[in-house]
This record gives sequence, C-alpha cells and structure tokens, in this order.
Amino acid sequence: MLELSVTTACVVFAVSAAVIAVAGSYLSRIADRLADRTRLGEAVAGAVLLGATTSIPGTVTSVVAAADGNVDLAASNALGGIAAQTAFLAIADMVYRRANLEHAAASAANLTQSTLLILMLAIPLVAVHTPAVTVLGVHPATVVLLFAYVAGLRMAGRDRDNPMWQPIVTRHTRRDEPEDDGDHRPLWQLFAVFAALAATIGGAGMMVARTGIVIAERTGLGETVVGTLLTATATSLPELVTTVAAVRQGALQLAVGGIIGGNVFDVLFLSAADVAYRDGSIYHAIGAGSLFWAMVGLVMTAVLLLGLIRREEHGVANIGFESALLLLIYAGAVALMVL
Repeated sequence: MLELSVTTACVVFAVSAAVIAVAGSYLSRIADRLADRTRLGEAVAGAVLLGATTSIPGTVTSVVAAADGNVDLAASNALGGIAAQTAFLAIADMVYRRANLEHAAASAANLTQSTLLILMLAIPLVAVHTPAVTVLGVHPATVVLLFAYVAGLRMAGRDRDNPMWQPIVTRHTRRDEPEDDGDHRPLWQLFAVFAALAATIGGAGMMVARTGIVIAERTGLGETVVGTLLTATATSLPELVTTVAAVRQGALQLAVGGIIGGNVFDVLFLSAADVAYRDGSIYHAIGAGSLFWAMVGLVMTAVLLLGLIRREEHGVANIGFESALLLLIYAGAVALMVL
C-alpha cells in the first residue's frame, strides 16, 4: 500500500469512503427495526448498535495507524471524528423541519450518554499529565476508559427503563414507541444483515486507514491535518448518513443517540490504539494538535448537552442555538488548525 502513488491512493480513499457512505445508509433502517424488536429503545440502540458499528472504520483506522507508529494520525482520527460527528448533528437538525431536533428527541438516556462522553474525553487529558507507566504496554487510563464505557452504558439502560427524569411532552416531542414497518423477517436475519453491513464498513475503513497514511506521508500535510480533515471525516460518513436517514424515518432518538453513542465509542479508539502501540503509553506520545481536538470535543459536547437540557422548541431559520454554535465552533477549530 505504501508504494501507491498519491493519485491512486486518493482514488482508493474516495471509493472506500463511498462504500462506507452507501453501507451506512442501510444501517439506520436495520438498527431502528432492531431497536423495536429487541425493546432496547432508540436511544440505547443508537448508542450500542449504530454508535459502535458506524465507528468501525474509525477504530480500524486508529488501530492500524497506531500499530504502524503513526500516533498523531491515530489520535487525531479518533478525536477529530468526535468533533465532526457532533457537527453532523447540527446538519441533521436543519434537515428536521418540524422543530429543533434536540427538543423533539428528548431522552434521559441521551443526557446520560452526553455526560459520559464529557467524562471520557477528560480521561485522556488527565492521563497526559500522569506518569508514563504501562503494564504489558498498556497505560492504566485505557482500563479506566473501558470501565467508564461499560458503566455508562448500564446507567443509560437503567435511565431508559426507570428514569428519574422525564422531559415535558409537547406537541413536537417524538416518543420512542415500537412501530410495525411491515418487516417480519426473523430476528437472526436482521442481525445477519446488520453484521454484513458492519463487515463491509470495516473493510472499507481499513482501506481508508492505509491510504490516509500514504496521503499523509506523500503530501507532507502532516498526520494531524490528514487525520482530522480526511480520515476522520471519511470514517465519520456512516454517522452522517445514518443520522440523516434516521431523522427522515422519524427515529429521532435513534439519530441523536447514534451520534452521541458513536462519539463515546470513538474515545475508545484511544484504548484500542494504546494496545496496538507497542512503544509505551500512547497518551504520552500524542502531540498538542491532537489534544487540541480532545478539548474541542469537550466544548462541543457541553454545548450539545446544554441544548438537550434547554430544549429550544424552534430556532432561527430552522436551526437551534446549539446547532449554530456547534457549526461555528467546528469551523473555527478547523480554521485554527489549518492557519
């Protein structure tokens, strides 16, 4: 792969990104059906099924990059993807014409997931300032991230089943209720289709990772720039496609839960990358540019959480205050990185 020309690498990159987008477009439909059939609910299914599966390309990219010693590409792909995917939620808000998306998709589980994401983004930032101690080449922060993820998912599930907080129901609130869409295939067939789509996305993600490394090395753009603007955006295409598709299907909590859950899972890229990186703690090898994107992700998630709590019913020009601010923060962060 490293012997490819820049032109060939770009073509392979574009084709792989297109495969990710097409396969991702079907995931939201299957995930919505599985959410109803398994009684997981849209928010939890979005976090577990959509979030984890659409993150496969990013996981593969970060692990491959870390194993090859491209630390900043691995980290910027993970952390830059979180910022990009949160900005995608603002695009979905503009697609939903009836009301502000964060208002209509009110869910205690999504509040829990957002808070969990802030916690998990803070862990790597703290790990940078701890001793570079590893056990079998793995830093303790990796174990903490995994524990926080599992505990957070359990909390989100409990919040759905026995919520201690309830949103005020308005005429624009979209309730998470099972619907009969006419698809009566056995549950195992739905999971089989879902697994096949996940495998397709994973394979395309591998190609994105390899060609992204080639582009970074041949063009001299740098791993952080390529990771944030190219690989992170390309591997985040499933989130954009599935989120917009879910909004159009009326599965609003699935759409919001998919983005937030995907972002939570994306932080785990660093855990997987730390295991793949064999030269010590990956947290202490990450450059300032990648850490910058962790802080951008923190700020954007805090803004999103404010929007989920405040629940503005109608924004200006069909976009809520939090969505407009998310796009502004992301654009400003990209500008600061490029300049």
